[in-house]
Amino acid sequence: MLTFPNAKINIGLNIVEKRSDGFHNIESVFYPVEWCDALEILPNQDQTANEAIFQSTGLSIPGNESSNLCLKAWHLLQDQISTPPTIHLHKVIPMGAGLGGGSADGAFTLRMLNEVYQLNLSNDQLKDFARKLGSDCAFFIENKPVFCYNKGDEFEDFSLNLKGKFIVLVNPDIHISTAEAYSGVSPQKPEISLKTALSEPISNWKTIVKNDFEEKLLLKYPTIAEVKESLYVAGAVYASMTGSGSTVYGIFENEIDLKNQFPNFAIWQGFFKV
Repeated sequence: MLTFPNAKINIGLNIVEKRSDGFHNIESVFYPVEWCDALEILPNQDQTANEAIFQSTGLSIPGNESSNLCLKAWHLLQDQISTPPTIHLHKVIPMGAGLGGGSADGAFTLRMLNEVYQLNLSNDQLKDFARKLGSDCAFFIENKPVFCYNKGDEFEDFSLNLKGKFIVLVNPDIHISTAEAYSGVSPQKPEISLKTALSEPISNWKTIVKNDFEEKLLLKYPTIAEVKESLYVAGAVYASMTGSGSTVYGIFENEIDLKNQFPNFAIWQGFFKV
């Protein structure tokens, strides 16, 4: 069985407070985009096997296999599965880029194992497993626009429809660790709530829909600021860094081709499908 784990963007990202457990409470809207990896899962034909086989192509995945979210997802469900799978991941979404690509791979693995092995787990059960993989993994179980809060792992439906608008994603290949991103942030509640800000026309978002990571990171990494400004110059109605960076996206009313404008960076462009 073959599926295509997709990326997501953050539309607005407020760091509202630091938690007693060391994490932060945030507010953001997670929105799926069509920049995708490819994931194939097949039951192993060797009936004596007791461990999953993991293979990868495409972008090189850092770290050892034990930290791979696809394998971690398998380990969460392995007690319910008699024959271990062969998992092949073709990696396309840049890593450490604020796009949630690894989280998508882990969540889609849970979804596919549930389907391939007919485990009959509900979406709520899959979300509970996904939260054990990472804060934003549970989003990809239903994979629809949501308002997220707490650690970014609690969701509520949110009415925001960008279907038909065009998005350009630019990754300038700058790796920013989560620890580095949070070190430059002073948590505080925004003057205008994100829900209120996003109820405004997109043309007004530029001044009221913020990503709190940007203030310090755009100063430290001027290339990111230059990409954002270039997207506005090209006609974006709204542009922002997603997550803790370094990917920047621009939302356009009409289709545009900017591949030649960013020849040295990874770029994806296409229409919102939801």
